[in-house]
Amino acid sequence: MSDKHLAAGSPCPPLEPGVLRCYSMRYCPFAQRARLVLAAKQVRFDIVNINLRQKPDWFLAKNPLGKVPALEAGGETIYESTIVCDYLDDRFPEPALYPNDPWEKARDRVYVELWAKVYGPMYKIYSAKGDQQTMAEAFESFLSGLDIFETELSRRGTTYFGGVRPAMLDYMIWPHSERFAMLTMFAGEGYEIPRDRYPNMLSWIGKMKEDPAVRKSYFTPEEHLKFIKGMINGNPDYDGEE
Repeated sequence: MSDKHLAAGSPCPPLEPGVLRCYSMRYCPFAQRARLVLAAKQVRFDIVNINLRQKPDWFLAKNPLGKVPALEAGGETIYESTIVCDYLDDRFPEPALYPNDPWEKARDRVYVELWAKVYGPMYKIYSAKGDQQTMAEAFESFLSGLDIFETELSRRGTTYFGGVRPAMLDYMIWPHSERFAMLTMFAGEGYEIPRDRYPNMLSWIGKMKEDPAVRKSYFTPEEHLKFIKGMINGNPDYDGEE
């Protein structure tokens, strides 16, 4: 995770035979999904970080969408976080991150899609440029989305959405959850997550921080806040040095 983000004009690092490559960006929550699954599977891989404002031509040739994460193996590249993570679960079956039952697996995939109701309003808060009404409305939408997951975790009656250990759904929703504390720091007083409304989700966040895969990709709220502020100002610090 200390590698510099490669920009236009940078050469493509040579691939090591037999080693998966993950194209990533340090602070991208969607790229973090792939890193979490790779860590949970204990797969040997290398990371090449990409400057998303100045993407190298060779990266766009491998990945026409220009998005991270992207996974390269055997000279072929796939992209989109859910596709990458599903591929990893199929290729490396231990530990399995989806339920064996087809209906339960499909249900977890539905909840991955429903997570947009949580992170979508978060981005509206970031981009509101201090407009208090826009931020307040987005925060209410954020809480409404989070209600869905509080209710579901309560219904399951488990520590994690995966049961006794984190599973795919847990890892798919963790990256934005890691940023909840940063959201409060960014927006100020009144943007705290109510403990009495979300006891299960807040307990889940505490438990997820103890997970070995999460610890390997974790950044502090202060680090996330610094990056978001730089992104809003048009000068994102990809390498975390400024």
